[in-house]
Amino acid sequence: MRLLEEPLLLLFFILFLGSWLGQAKMKGLSLGSAGVLLVAMVFGHYGFQVSPVVQNFGLSLFIVAVGLQAGPRFFRMIRTSGLIFGIIALVVVLSASITTIIVSKTLHLPEALSIGLMTGALTSTPGLAAALQATNDPLASVGYGIAYPFGVLAVVLFVQLLPKLLKVDLMKDLQEKDNPVRNEVSPVVLTIKITNPSINKRTLKELRFQKKHDVVISRVIRGHRNIIALNDTVLLQGDHLVSVGTREALQRFCDDVGMEVETNLQNVDHIKLRKVTVDTDDIIGKSLKELQLRRIYGVTVTRLERGGIEYSQNARMRLERGDVLTIVSSEDRLNDVEKLFSNKSLTVTNVHIFSLSIILLIGIIFGMIPIHLPGLGTVTLGVAGGPLFVALIIGHFGKLGPIQARYYQPSNQVIRDLGLVLFLAGAGTTAGQGIVEVVQTEGVRLVLGGGIITIVPIVAGFLVARHLFRLSYVHSLGALCGGMTSTPGLGSVNQLVDADDPNIAYAAAYPFALILVAVFSQLLIFFV
Repeated sequence: MRLLEEPLLLLFFILFLGSWLGQAKMKGLSLGSAGVLLVAMVFGHYGFQVSPVVQNFGLSLFIVAVGLQAGPRFFRMIRTSGLIFGIIALVVVLSASITTIIVSKTLHLPEALSIGLMTGALTSTPGLAAALQATNDPLASVGYGIAYPFGVLAVVLFVQLLPKLLKVDLMKDLQEKDNPVRNEVSPVVLTIKITNPSINKRTLKELRFQKKHDVVISRVIRGHRNIIALNDTVLLQGDHLVSVGTREALQRFCDDVGMEVETNLQNVDHIKLRKVTVDTDDIIGKSLKELQLRRIYGVTVTRLERGGIEYSQNARMRLERGDVLTIVSSEDRLNDVEKLFSNKSLTVTNVHIFSLSIILLIGIIFGMIPIHLPGLGTVTLGVAGGPLFVALIIGHFGKLGPIQARYYQPSNQVIRDLGLVLFLAGAGTTAGQGIVEVVQTEGVRLVLGGGIITIVPIVAGFLVARHLFRLSYVHSLGALCGGMTSTPGLGSVNQLVDADDPNIAYAAAYPFALILVAVFSQLLIFFV
């Protein structure tokens, strides 16, 4: 055991055993990164300690990676009907917080232990980080470690058992219900026949359909001819316009131009449709208007997919790495424009150490600034909240001066996973120093309290999603998993249905829940 007195050997031995335990599966379930926390708590009980510097370094890396990933979606969702999913996340976190206060007062649990139970019940590591910063008490990690396994299991069981108990056909219910996110932002295709004589013999550039109606004309069908829709394309009365936009925008466009008709797009000859992924540094941050793809390349971008959600083409929207553009044109033109977006050399990672360092530096400094809350006293965002807030803002813009925040998903995942296990190793050894005494003292109250704090927000979140907002079961369960920040729960929903809808609902709710848990974890110290 003397070898483990060497700090690096201790750290990597904990990571080795913890990751091995986390990968072990029982009936399809695994502890994941929580395995590192549990192993570290055992070592902590026997007096071993990972340096607080390692813990804070890991926390900073993890929280920045989370913020950069959530930033682009978080602020955009606030401006759309995705706010519905933000409300669901608020209900989940708020109900968990109120339940925590009641449980803490009723069972006479220490404040740090109570807040830790809530973050574990919501399976939120950023919440635990915020709780540790606010309480400065390792008991928060003890509460997290006790409640986390039940928090994971409860969501998975709820997702799997509810449809069976209610005997619901999830796909049928999904088709019968509207999806507020997709109806708001996702485009549809409509073919419209020109009957308005004022449009006859005018060009698309003159008519400015995209600016007036927020729709994109991808092609013009004239008899048996299929014409690529370019700025200088002249329209004639009787032409069929293959149009892309939201349902509401297309309906307004149809009322102004003519009438909806059915067209067999399978008969299109030389016109092709291709999905192209944005992957070159020269393109990142530029708008479609700046690229002038129609004028220079003779192609039309009809829609854009980002983060699993499809949007109508917006000339002012700045491109991010990983965006998927749907482009229409002839095959040779598509080949040319694809080279513009595709990376010419194989890039394994694109982590920008200079930018990452600046984000961490600004975030930590910002987290040290005292914030006065009337009636509550003075708080700081700390090592968790400061970097998270700064990363959300920079992640939203993607690039601020020399700071680059658009990393490949695998790169961001490496930063997040590395930071997470380093943080859990430090937090676990600190918490383990008193875990046996706490369990012996609190006993059944901990298990009971953690179970109540887990079940109440699950039920509250689902009832609000299903009965207040009248979402489908699939969207309700996906939003619930996002509100509970439960990735294993989302995996269970995906096993039940062959559709992207649960992922979209999860992605819409998750950023809100991520921020709310961190905020409420720090505020609860004034109430428990």
